[in-house]
Amino acid sequence: MTADHTLHAQQVRLGYGDRTVVHDLDLALEPGAITVVVGANACGKSTLLRSLARLLTPESGRILLDGKDIHRRPTKEVARTLGLLPQSPTAPEGIAVGDLVARGRSPHLGMLTRWSREDDTAVAEALDLTGTAELVDRAVDELSGGQRQRVWIAMALAQRTDVLLLDEPTTFLDIAHQIEVLDLLTDLNAARGTTIAMVLHDLNLAARYADRLVALCRGRLVADGTPADVLTPALVEEVYGMPSRVVPDPVSGKPLVLPIGRHHAARRIESSPSWTPVSA
Repeated sequence: MTADHTLHAQQVRLGYGDRTVVHDLDLALEPGAITVVVGANACGKSTLLRSLARLLTPESGRILLDGKDIHRRPTKEVARTLGLLPQSPTAPEGIAVGDLVARGRSPHLGMLTRWSREDDTAVAEALDLTGTAELVDRAVDELSGGQRQRVWIAMALAQRTDVLLLDEPTTFLDIAHQIEVLDLLTDLNAARGTTIAMVLHDLNLAARYADRLVALCRGRLVADGTPADVLTPALVEEVYGMPSRVVPDPVSGKPLVLPIGRHHAARRIESSPSWTPVSA
């Protein structure tokens, strides 16, 4: 089953004070797909995600959730549809893991709505999926960076929204846990049809897990499509100022970016038949 909610940034200009960060960007998330936003530092990735989550009001343009201006919709109504894992979340001092994850259920509770068995199930499932059940009684501020990141992901999952936005969800995680988290999100997408949009720094993980890649450069959208269409040496050079080769990933068949540092730029890089570049 695919979630049918739509989220559309319509010609938005975003900034802070007198500094514009994102320029007249138009982007509609594809329902039921995994969209990954990539780009160099300070290109507007996190700013775009914050605007999609209603945390930042556009200077011009609109963010539309199901065709309606997201800023004109009730907060809890939006929170039942759309979940966000920000880049640097903060927890109240001394709060236990179980209590923090349970806060993901707050959009579903109200003056007349009490905690239910469904809420217990959602929290337990989120803890189990993220491998944090054994931490349930620990204080969040006692955990390692990687453990805290998994706990925050658990809170986002406990919210059980049809649209999930994640800003660098693999931050602080070692490579094994990065793969576990991205596999988890892929499973969630496949099982529930959850629409997922996330920011990733690792181009090769982005290419492997994305249905759709969106590349930003200096606050402007410069590429939007499948990983095979977007990840070319020319695009990598434009966005990151870095020469590269792009070859098929031997595991996934998706594009694999091989950076060419200045010490290797003058060397001739030979490609074997199994490593034929996917883009010249």
